[in-house]
Amino acid sequence: MTPTNKIGTHISIKESIIKAPSRAVEEGCETFQCFTRPPQGGPAPEISPEIAEKFKSELKKNKMDRFYIHAPYFINLASLEPRIRYGSISVLREELERGSVLGAKYLMTHLGSYKGRTEKEGLEKVIDGIKKVLDDYDGDTKFLIEMSAGSGDIMGDTIDDIATIVTVTKSLNWFGGVCFDTCHSFAAGYNFVTIKDRDKMMTEFSDKVGIDALKLVHVNDSVYPLGSKKDRHEHIGKGEIGEEGLAILLKTKEFSQIDWIIETEGEGRQKDIEILKKIRNS
Repeated sequence: MTPTNKIGTHISIKESIIKAPSRAVEEGCETFQCFTRPPQGGPAPEISPEIAEKFKSELKKNKMDRFYIHAPYFINLASLEPRIRYGSISVLREELERGSVLGAKYLMTHLGSYKGRTEKEGLEKVIDGIKKVLDDYDGDTKFLIEMSAGSGDIMGDTIDDIATIVTVTKSLNWFGGVCFDTCHSFAAGYNFVTIKDRDKMMTEFSDKVGIDALKLVHVNDSVYPLGSKKDRHEHIGKGEIGEEGLAILLKTKEFSQIDWIIETEGEGRQKDIEILKKIRNS
């Protein structure tokens, strides 16, 4: 049986986003993820009708029927600083609209930090922020929230946090669901490297969030051990999760039906793709 899910990596848009599809194919990708603007801040490159048309032509030429956009790293929907919070809302809306012009399936984002607030207040601000992002939006790209590793006061490191957000936002038009990051979740304390622990985690996710909310997975090994709260990606099989640990999770029905995106450093990434293809096809 031919797998329906696709494997890809985060691809650079250096020089032009138009080059991203061909770069992805050169690495052995079947899909890919990218930024559309500098991740640390700065002006967003224009996406003119001509650029969008050329980009879509490159997608077709390279036989890619879907791709994903990652929001900038500076997003913080729970910030105490109005400029940062409302700036984050504005940028996320812009990214959804830019994604729609380009034909992206999903835009995913980190949620930010609730520093200076209680966690409950932070969750309320995040939910309100998502509502504002999606208010009157009418595009094709849907919105995903990404689970975090939980360092400091970062939001979204627990299934309970994710469930609180999804319960309210799932009814909103264009809210897509959740991007599960293997490194983040492992660092946050979720063990899935044995069948027993995986099943426990999956049951909790299903009961609280709902499996239908699971839309995409970032597949990264972890430099640091279980529960470290440290977000540091490692190449597949070279970290604390290990190739076998990742396979135990990825070969479940739930994860085998969604696309897998790798976010490791460039050197060694093609080997990561090969390993994931072996896991998927075995």
